[in-house]
Amino acid sequence: MNISSVLESLLFVSGDGVTISQLAEILELSADDVLGQIAELKTFYETNRRGITVVQYDEYVQLKTVEENFGYVNRLAESKKKLPLSPAALEVLSIVAYHQPVTRSSIEFIRGVNSDGPMGKLLERGLIEENGRLDAPGRPILYVTTKEFLRSFGIRSLADLPDTETLEEAVSQPQQEDLEETAQ
Repeated sequence: MNISSVLESLLFVSGDGVTISQLAEILELSADDVLGQIAELKTFYETNRRGITVVQYDEYVQLKTVEENFGYVNRLAESKKKLPLSPAALEVLSIVAYHQPVTRSSIEFIRGVNSDGPMGKLLERGLIEENGRLDAPGRPILYVTTKEFLRSFGIRSLADLPDTETLEEAVSQPQQEDLEETAQ
């Protein structure tokens, strides 16, 4: 086993970081050995002028972009915000808009599939936000739309949203036209 390679993979997938003790347990090493491996990895990145580095915050360790690349990373993040929303994200957004405040499990029940990805994108873009917790077992997080949602869709308030009957008619209209064209 190449410990340096495994350590790098663990840090990469951990996102916000992982504790030294977690790494020690997973790698079956002592905390001191893990710290030594982290120091070697950091030296490798610095010596080879890589675009990432290893940083430690108390007990947590994570990969981080080197400072001189922040501007480029920010440009990428901003350009991703301009991409259109996926159909799944639009579906989740409409569920939140019409059922808010709503829990993730309610959204997933309505959709019938896991909604982690679309919800993450909507949170990242600031179109939905956490708004307290439901007073129920597990105290699930409640989600609502934001002012950014209103601004992005050009509406002043949630009262400006079309009612669900109007939406159902709009959705069924093209289907009816398709059926009529097929019959001709």
